[in-house]
Amino acid sequence: MISGSKTKSPLMWVVHLSVLMLVLLWTLPTIGLFVSSIRDKDQLAVSGWWTALFSSEQNVIGRSVDPEDQVFKDGLYVLQGNVLEQDGNSGTIKAFGWRAQEPAAFKVGETADMRRDRKMTVESDGSYTITQPEEWTGKRGKRIFYTIETPPIFTLDNYREVLTAEGIGQSFVNSLTVTIPSTVIPILIAAFASYALAWMHFPGRAVLIAVVVGLLVVPLQMSLIPLLRLYNGVGSFFGVPAKTYLGIWLAHTGFGLPLAVYLLRNYISELPREIIESARVDGASHFDIFVKIILPLSFPALASFAIFQFLWVWNDLLVAMVFLGNTEDQLVLTGRLREMLGSRGGNWEILTASAFITIIVPLGVFFTLQRYLVRGLLAGSVKGG
Repeated sequence: MISGSKTKSPLMWVVHLSVLMLVLLWTLPTIGLFVSSIRDKDQLAVSGWWTALFSSEQNVIGRSVDPEDQVFKDGLYVLQGNVLEQDGNSGTIKAFGWRAQEPAAFKVGETADMRRDRKMTVESDGSYTITQPEEWTGKRGKRIFYTIETPPIFTLDNYREVLTAEGIGQSFVNSLTVTIPSTVIPILIAAFASYALAWMHFPGRAVLIAVVVGLLVVPLQMSLIPLLRLYNGVGSFFGVPAKTYLGIWLAHTGFGLPLAVYLLRNYISELPREIIESARVDGASHFDIFVKIILPLSFPALASFAIFQFLWVWNDLLVAMVFLGNTEDQLVLTGRLREMLGSRGGNWEILTASAFITIIVPLGVFFTLQRYLVRGLLAGSVKGG
């Protein structure tokens, strides 16, 4: 009989491969967003982020020098120049053409026969020669279609353009002003409530727990307008202005409390009963037990909820527009980037850089607290023997 075998079962390999696939599925979009945000805007417009490390090709339409710059040589009127220098491009030309239907009909160095006995030659470095027996007329140069291959270009200009946009710094501060209190306040309230629902016996406790579970399924969009009307009514009674940070703090606290109470109550209720009973025997009050025992032991659950709440509030736009408004001194980061994209939404480089800027802070919070996430989410899922 063989025991203690170190070989893994096929099921374990399937589990590991499944987890790896899920990690890749969640990580690849973030990597693609970052790579796109540091690419040259011209390359970003014609190729995907997965080609960022390779040379890219694109078809370009250029023009020769003006006919007034023609020279007469060997019985022909000649237009000469460098199409890459004229267009401000860099790279190597792979093919060219003189018709829009065939932009890459000829290889570099070949002579293309055009109408009216015209001939065109384009070299890989962009230099060209166009000749014809008769004198060139007109005011514009002749069109040159060419395929250019450019090496990978990475730049921080996209971030400079976004970060130097007017009002972006104030919006960043506004987002922090909204997010930090909207994360801390529900955690404090939910921690006290969770301890009461887990370890204090009072009439109606089971009903309150059922109400908390029921509130988890209430859509934010359905309760947003009633909550706004209630806040405006109470605010007008006490003389509180409508569009203030207090309103959005209370809104995010109300929307985040059900999940916070649910997570923390499950975690706190599974803490060892012996520790709490020993503290009571020593004469500790509920407040002392909560502050000195429950809070330190509940840090994984607190951190797991803090991650979710921070991400929700930081990425929020709807609640911020309703409770805070769109004034210049109160606009949050998501609102500022939305306005920027509204006027320049066709600029992919602005879109990718803006999107990555919005996730930098949440990523920092997540990686700081992620080791507590699984422990907090699995709280209460396994009963002790």
